[in-house]
Amino acid sequence: MAVLQTIRNLFVPAPPAMPEVVVPAPPTKYSIRNLTMSHLEDVLRLNLRCFRNGENYTKHTFNYLLNEPNTLSYRIVSTNDEMAGFICVMINADGAAHITTIGVAPEHRRRKLAESLLAHLEDALKIRNIGTVVLEVRESNVAAQRLYESAGYIIVQHIAKYYNNGEDGFLMMKSLV
Repeated sequence: MAVLQTIRNLFVPAPPAMPEVVVPAPPTKYSIRNLTMSHLEDVLRLNLRCFRNGENYTKHTFNYLLNEPNTLSYRIVSTNDEMAGFICVMINADGAAHITTIGVAPEHRRRKLAESLLAHLEDALKIRNIGTVVLEVRESNVAAQRLYESAGYIIVQHIAKYYNNGEDGFLMMKSLV
């Protein structure tokens, strides 16, 4: 019976996940630290909560990012060392960087944590003489687009059917020089 269910799951989409009830976390101070392999399970759990629409990274992808020498990864944590957000960027040989993922726990949103992660990351890239940063964002994710625009990113390209569900995306870029 389990085999039939496995086969069925290949062809029938999973039912939509139940919406998460979000209770804002109590006020706290945050600090930014390196994200390493020792945090893999925590970042996987948080990633699933941040990207409930199916565009979350797999364990294999995070394993690659956290072990790749040309990747910078950071986490933002509360005073009790709870991971509230993360960001990963790959540095290309051409002197550009590509933000591959950024996420903030729903209960910690609207506290400027994504802005803090972006600023910290950009400072780290400037130290490494990286002049350009790019990222992709869903066309429907207007809140993220506003975040990136307020941080100085501009839309440079529309990407048709970029996401797995066929949704279009935007390529955004920022010069750090």
